[in-house]
Amino acid sequence: MIFIVPSLVLLIYFLFYRTGIKNISKVAIKGKAISVEIADTEVKRMKGLMFKESLGNNSGMLFIFPNLAKHSFWMANTKISLDIIWIGEDLKIVYISPNTPPCTQTGTLQAYCQSYAPSIPAKYVLEVNGGWCEKNTVMVGDEMSLKYD
Repeated sequence: MIFIVPSLVLLIYFLFYRTGIKNISKVAIKGKAISVEIADTEVKRMKGLMFKESLGNNSGMLFIFPNLAKHSFWMANTKISLDIIWIGEDLKIVYISPNTPPCTQTGTLQAYCQSYAPSIPAKYVLEVNGGWCEKNTVMVGDEMSLKYD
């Protein structure tokens, strides 16, 4: 009995954790691969790309939410322009906020930083450098694929 419980824990770990979202290292849209950092916890989603000075050309952050909703993004403490791409459960793009400007206001002035939200519910949000969608002709309806380690 003592060995069964640890064995079950290991089995669950390898079945769910090792093969799950934790192993996503890249996504692709229209054949263009993007190396992503995963934001799959409340803390990681809240921090997002705040305070980052730059992103690589084909780098970004993939936000994974536990629910389908019109997830809003506040640009406070964001230092770079971003394309914010909302993606449905079917991995199709439902909304894009292109060239979303940074907001470096501090203190009480952060209240003036704008929030951005889609008109359609999404499960995922991908943030990449501002202008990336236009450069790669990415638009609503295009599909994202996940690449695992």
